[in-house]
Amino acid sequence: MDGNGRWARKRGLPHIEGHRRGAESVREIVRVSGELGVGCLTLYAFSTENWNRPRAEVSGLMRLLDFFLKQEVAELNKNNVRLTAIGRLHELPARAQRQLEKSIDALKKNTGLTLVLALSYGARAEIVDAVRSICREVKGGRLDVSDVDERVISQHLYTRAIPDPDLLIRTSGEMRVSNFLLWQISYAEIYVTETLWPDFRRSEYLKALADYGGRDRRFGRVSPNEAA
Repeated sequence: MDGNGRWARKRGLPHIEGHRRGAESVREIVRVSGELGVGCLTLYAFSTENWNRPRAEVSGLMRLLDFFLKQEVAELNKNNVRLTAIGRLHELPARAQRQLEKSIDALKKNTGLTLVLALSYGARAEIVDAVRSICREVKGGRLDVSDVDERVISQHLYTRAIPDPDLLIRTSGEMRVSNFLLWQISYAEIYVTETLWPDFRRSEYLKALADYGGRDRRFGRVSPNEAA
C-alpha cells in the first residue's frame, strides 16, 4: 500500500495524515473485497524495513494500527470478515500485540473474507525463519533432510494456512515487489497503477480486477490456443 507519504507531501501535510487517509482506503477495499466474494486479501501494512523510519512516524503508525483494530472490529464482524496477521509480530509494541490478538479472537468464527495484515513483515525474514524451523526439525529427528521439498517449505512459512496470491497490486507506480511474499508470488499476476494508496478506492480496485480477469494464466504451460 504505497504512496501515503507522497500523498501527504503533495498537500503539505505530515506523513501521518497520509497514513490516516490510507486507512480509509483499507476500509473501502476490504468492504469491496467482501462484496465481490474475494476469499483472501493480504495488505502489506508495515515492513521489517519500516522500523528504520523516523521514530515519530513509527510511533504514529503503531497508534494508528491500534486505533484501526479497535474501531474496525465491529464493522469487520458485521461483514463476516476473519482477521489474521503474518510477520515477526513479537516485534510490535506490546499494546499493539494485545489489541491484534483481541481483534483476531473476536473475528475468528467468521467465514467470509480472510483479511491478512502483514506487520513487521519481510519475505527474506520469513524465509530465514522457515529455514531455521526446518533445521530444528531435522536436528531433532522429526524430519529427514531428503523430505524437504516445496511443500515442506510452504508449510513452514507464515502463510502456511493462507493460499498463494493470484494477483499482486502495486500502487504509486513502483516497479518492484519490495520484499513481499517472494516465495508465494511465484505465479501471481502483477498489476501496477500510478494511483497513490490514499486515492486507491473502489473504481481503481475494479480496474485492477478487470485487468486480472483478462490475463491468460498458464503457469508455465502452453495455452490451449497455442497447442492447437
